[in-house]
Order: sequence, then C-alpha cells, then structure tokens
Amino acid sequence: MIKGKSTSKFCSIVMSAVLAGGMLLPAQAQPAYADRGVVDLWKSIKPLTTIASAMNTGAHPDDEHSATLAYLSLGRGVNTSSVIAVRGEGGQNEIGSELGQALGIIRTRELQEASKITNVTLGMLGEQLDDPIYDFGFSKSVEETLEKWGDSVAYERLIRKIRELRPDVIIPSFLNESSTHGHHRTINVLTVRAFKDAANPEIFPEHLKQGLKPWQIKKLYLPANAKDYTVNVPIGDYDEIYGASYLQLGEESRFMHKSQGMGKVYDEGPVQGDLFSNYYKLDLSTVKSADKEKDFFDGIAFTFEDLAKEIDAKGKDNKIVKHLRELQKDADEVVAAYPSFTKVLKEVHEMKADVQTALADVKASGLEAAVKEDLLHRLHVKEEQLNKASMESASVVAKVKPAASELVPGQTTKVTVSAFNGGSVKLNNLNLSLNVPAGWTAKPAGATGFEQLGYNETASATFEVTVPADAPLFKPYDPSVFNAKVEYRAYDTATMLNVTPQNAVAVLPPYSMSLSPSATILNTLKAQEPIPVKVTVRNYTPGASKAAVSLNVPEGWTAEPAAEELSFATKGETKSVAFTVKAASNVAPGKFTVTAVAKNGDVQSTQGAQVIEYPHIGKTYMVQPAELKIQAFDLKVPDKLKVGYVSSGFDNIDQYLRQVGVDVVKLEAKDIQYGDLSQYDTIVLGIRAYAFRPELIPSNQRLLSYVQNGGNLVVQYHKPEDKWSPELAPYPIKIGAPLIQWRVTDENSKVTMLAPDHPMFNSPNKITDQDWSSWIQDRSAYNPSEWGKEYTALISNGDPGEKEFTGTFLTAHYGKGVYTYSSLVWYREIPALVPGSIRMFVNMISQKQ
Repeated sequence: MIKGKSTSKFCSIVMSAVLAGGMLLPAQAQPAYADRGVVDLWKSIKPLTTIASAMNTGAHPDDEHSATLAYLSLGRGVNTSSVIAVRGEGGQNEIGSELGQALGIIRTRELQEASKITNVTLGMLGEQLDDPIYDFGFSKSVEETLEKWGDSVAYERLIRKIRELRPDVIIPSFLNESSTHGHHRTINVLTVRAFKDAANPEIFPEHLKQGLKPWQIKKLYLPANAKDYTVNVPIGDYDEIYGASYLQLGEESRFMHKSQGMGKVYDEGPVQGDLFSNYYKLDLSTVKSADKEKDFFDGIAFTFEDLAKEIDAKGKDNKIVKHLRELQKDADEVVAAYPSFTKVLKEVHEMKADVQTALADVKASGLEAAVKEDLLHRLHVKEEQLNKASMESASVVAKVKPAASELVPGQTTKVTVSAFNGGSVKLNNLNLSLNVPAGWTAKPAGATGFEQLGYNETASATFEVTVPADAPLFKPYDPSVFNAKVEYRAYDTATMLNVTPQNAVAVLPPYSMSLSPSATILNTLKAQEPIPVKVTVRNYTPGASKAAVSLNVPEGWTAEPAAEELSFATKGETKSVAFTVKAASNVAPGKFTVTAVAKNGDVQSTQGAQVIEYPHIGKTYMVQPAELKIQAFDLKVPDKLKVGYVSSGFDNIDQYLRQVGVDVVKLEAKDIQYGDLSQYDTIVLGIRAYAFRPELIPSNQRLLSYVQNGGNLVVQYHKPEDKWSPELAPYPIKIGAPLIQWRVTDENSKVTMLAPDHPMFNSPNKITDQDWSSWIQDRSAYNPSEWGKEYTALISNGDPGEKEFTGTFLTAHYGKGVYTYSSLVWYREIPALVPGSIRMFVNMISQKQ
C-alpha cells in the first residue's frame, strides 16, 4: 500500500467514484479524507481535456491491466472502459469458503470497487446468475470455451459493448498463446475479430434496430515486451496530485481483489526490473503511425482542437469547427481555474452551455451520418462528465436513503432523496425525484422542488414506496431498484445527477430459510439412519409475524414433525426448527432433494437469502431455493476414525467427513506446534495450507515425525509460491511449472488406476471405474512433475490428446506411517457430493502401514 503523505490523497481516489449523468453513485459508503475534495475535483475535470476513448478486455475479474487503466483514466483523462467476460465463479477463494455463484458475486463486487478506484466504466458480458457466459473453471482451449459460452452469445455481447462505448483504442489483456488460460485466449480472439466486425452493419444487425450504430475501432494493441513494442506506457511516472505513481494507483485497485490475493506493494519510481513501463504492440489499425509511437493516440484525435482540424481539413461545416474550438478553450479554462471550486464551477457551467449549443447545431448540420453520430456521442459523453464536474465543483452531496434496505413483496417503505450544498455558490431550481421499477409506486410525501439551496444547506424529499406483491426477488447483478435524480441550475445551466443508495437494497423472501446441512450423504448401507435437518428461518416481514414451517420430502420419505409454527416479534428475528428426515425403506443410490416451506396465509416462501458481506465490498445477497441436496450411495467408514484437519480456510471438506461418521477435529496453531498429534489416526492438510497456516513450516518436522511413528498424513495440492518446497515431503515432491500446463481440466477424462490392488483402492471401499464418473469442473490442479522413487503413483490421467500425468495421486510408507500427496480437486468434488470422491477420500484417511 502507499505510505506516508500520499496515503490520504490516494485513499481519496476510492471516494471519488460518484458518477453522474446516467451513471451511478458508489454501492458502498466510504470514509471521508481531508483532501478528498481537491483530488476528486481534479478527477472530474481532467476528462474534459480529451475526447479520446479506450477499452481493455479481459476474461475474469482481476484480468484488467490496472496500471495502464490508471494511466489512461486518471493520468490522461481518457474515457476508459474495462469489459470483462465472466464473474469468476470457477475460481478459488482466499478470504472465505464461498465458491461457485457466491464467489462470482464476491468477485463482481471486488471488480466494481476496483473500477471505481481507477475511474473506469465497467462492462460485463455475463449478465446474470446461471448465465451462458460463465466461469466453468480452467480451460486449455478457445474451442472448449466458446462451446460452453456459445460463440454467438459471447460475440454479440462484446460487439454490443463496443458499439455502446465506441472506443478509439482497444487492448485485450492477454495473447492467444497455448500456454494461456483458454478464457484469456478466447477474449483475445473475440476482440481481434471484433476490430472489423463492430463496424460491419451486417454483423448483428438487430443492434441497429435498437438504436446502436456500427463502430470502427481505430487501433488494437496487444501486450508486448521491452524488446518488441510500439507503445510504452509510463506507469512508473509519479503524479503529484494523486501522490502516487500509476503503478501504485493500479495496484491499489488490485488490492480490492482480495478473494484472489491480488495487489502488490511498490515503491515510487522504477522498480523490480523496469516496472516503469507497460509495453504494447500495434496489431491492427485504420490510421497511419510510426514504428515507435509516443502513445496509443498517435494519429487519432485526442482533443477538441484535433477534431476541429479533422473537420476543417475536409472542408466541412465551419460552424461546427468553431464550436469545437470554443469547447477546447472551455476545457483549458476549466483546468486553469483549478483548484478554486467556485471558479471551476463557473467555467464548467459555461462549458455545459456550449456543449448544449454544439449538440443542437451538430444535430441540425449537414455533416455525413457517421461523422455526425461520432460527434454526438462524444458530446454526450462530455455532458455526463460535466455533470460530474459540476457536482464536484459545487460540492454537492446527493444521497438516496431508504428506511429499510431489506424489503419483501407487498411492503411499503419510505425513501429519502437529499442534496447538500457544501459550496459557496447558491443552487437554483433544485428538483428531487425517485425512479422505481415498473409496477412499483413512489408517492412524494411533501415538496420535491426547492427554489434555492445555499451554503451548508440540505434539501430532502421523502417518497412512500410500495413494492408490488409479485415483485421479483433480489438479483445481485441487476441495477439498483432505486434510482434518484437530483437536478439543479447554476450560472443559468442545468445539471442532472443520477444517484443510487450507498448500500444494496434487496427484495427478499418474507421468510428466508437455510437448511443445515444444505448438502449431505445418505449411506445406503445404513439407509434407515435418520438425517437431522435444522431449518433456520429469518423473518424479513415488517414487525410481528407467524409462519408454519414444513419440509417437502421425496415420495416414500418422512419428515417429523409434519410442521411447526414459529412466531416472530420483530423483523430480522431468527428462529430454528429441528426435523428428522428418514429415507424410504427401498431407497436406491441417487440424488434427492428436500425443500423447506414457510406459510403464512397466502404468503409462502421456499427460498433463502444468503448474506455475503465483507468490509471491502459491503453487504449483498444471493437468493436461492431453501433445499437440502442428498446423495445416496454405499460407503464404508472405519469405526472410531479420528482425524485432525488443518484448514487453509478454502474448503469445508471436514463437515462432510463428520456427516459420514468421522470424528474430525479442526487443528489450531497450538495443536500443531505443541499438541499430542499421536491421538489422531490421520491428519489432513487443506489445499495450499503451507501458504496460509504460518505455523506449518516450522512444525513440519513434527508432522513428519508423526508419520514416522505410525500416523497417516494427507497433503492436498499446493503451488510453489505457497512456500512449498520439495523437502517438505518425506521424499521430495516438485510441483510442475508452468502451473498452467500441469493440470487436468476435463472432468470426464479417462482415469487409469496404476496400482489397482493398492489398499487406497480397496479398503475400506472398493474403488471402480464408476467412482471416476460425475466429477465436476476439473480433475486436478498443480500436479507434481518430479517425485521420489519411494512413492507409488496411484493413477494416470490427462486431458484428451495430451500426455497423461502420473504424479497426481502419490503415496508412500514413511517409517511406521503413510504419507499421501494428492492434487485431485477434492475441495470441489466433495461439496458437490460426487460419490467416488467421497469414497476415495475416506479410503485415503483410513490408510495404515
């Protein structure tokens, strides 16, 4: 992080994400810093100096070229966008146990917050939960990625974003190289293809009917290196206003990707092998440029003056040329007025008036259609930027405050829209309004218009909002249900701000239910053993309420009690009901679902709202069916098996082991450092545990001595950067590099058991080929490339058409005990209730010398 006097300046960047003129205010409240005003004022006026635009495309949250984005947006004022394909559902999580859709929600919020820091417009190709464009895990090819995403779906959305945002320059984050993630390669391929196709009206012609126009990107750059490049971006340059280099600014945004462990600390100036520049090579262009360019915009109009020269050189409309030169003068005068808020406000509103005049004259001009469309788009962008600059220079603070942020269908609540004037210029004709979705009502409870708003004054309007009984429940990727407009006049020109609540406003089930467990195993060898199910119910209805809670079970199954009534005194109160579920006497292996139901008259809930909350992203929700997933299969578990589990915080395998009757104890640091390890039949290290449990490496000899004395140690996969070294194992194990090439991504790939008679495949459960079916997402990650001859390689497995790995599942005797290293992705398979993975894991923790 940036230290010293630059910290407060830099933190103010986080504060300046208030966007106006059709864009939205930040989703989360941030603390105020003493110098935030002047820095935010600069951020709002710098974009007025250029009419250029740039887009960076990537596959996942955290793929963006953050330092380059900071340079373009914060340093040059370029209208900069970042378009990302998926939400990151298939990734890992370094801050919690959320995976899948819940992780995608976290990573999306992190990306939104990161984009605010670099003042970048964010676009997503994956639009909803369960979207066809999703992160299905690591891919090795463009073909597999497009097959799963749908080529036309992904391409249509990318072309749409390009036609909406109209970038002059586009930069895919990655190259199309075989050593690169298939998702990364795919975005490169689609972006390069879109360079020409976005300008072709015959490609997705439905866009034209929807009001979009074809757009020809002028240049496409690819990532390069210092030996072969066209443009170098000086990310190491220090910006005095922000008190940081663009590399540091970019890294501050990367620190928001906490679930992925992103963000590095850099000192000012060139560091660590010339991190003073990012390099890019021109790949496609419609303009002439030199072999070495001074920046991305060589040969491209960058200012209003550049545009004026282009139109003037073509002998086009002299009136428009005059307007553009007047706007150039306006922009220069706005910047010259900095840092005086009052002077900047006056100049901003003079520029607003000139933009309005220019818009009218461009619309009425005889310019050719493409030129006119281009000018109108750039002027509309300036309108939005000027609204933001007006807000900052007038020191207006606009807010939307709902009385309740958690609503239910049919509820009525109050929402207050307010505007505070912290500047010395009086604002006139203030109007406050609230927009709500179709079917909702928003009735003002008093005045919404105010003649004047002076220094240190606040004007507020309260609205009575009614949520319809059939209102859709919260979707985390949808726009806010509340969107206020704040309009005022200064210096005889109007400003309009769009404002959303600082925190998520969610329509939730009246009774939100969660089942514990939410997924479990039914051992068909003990089919009549009851399954205890606890249903926890949170009352989201306003005030006191009652609900009858029951379970819907498969045919032939039973649940006791049949129903139980819960009484709630207040909203937010939580109560639980305990049920006992029994399977049918003739239950066969397979999948079953138990669903919770809460009824109160005509109101019925069958869903739950998972609260997702972290300090850096605030609170959001994932609404999902209130279900218990049950997988029935036969499973033998040794009696009185005691396991010590060393969690890295990335998995919850231990809870599934408990479900099948294993005595599992989570080991804390003191247990590993000083405790009696001999009491455990097996000790399991979670994925990447050496990286996140600092006591492990100093205590590693204790673990090896535990094995020597007869213990069974199971180690799940690690990366080399996880502080893994070959010597941590009793016999060396080296992880393959580059990591991207040492994994198996096809979950249906053939697995050969190389030692079928080994106890791992026979005791206590007989493992067959069937146990390798129904796996999800991947087989293995970060496979070993070298290992000691003492190990038995248990399986051979690889992606189709590739060399198979034999180091995926290694086991060896060591002293009186057993040591096993496995890079199979148990942490995904076991929570997904894949029978074979559970049967094998039980075998793995049951091994003895």
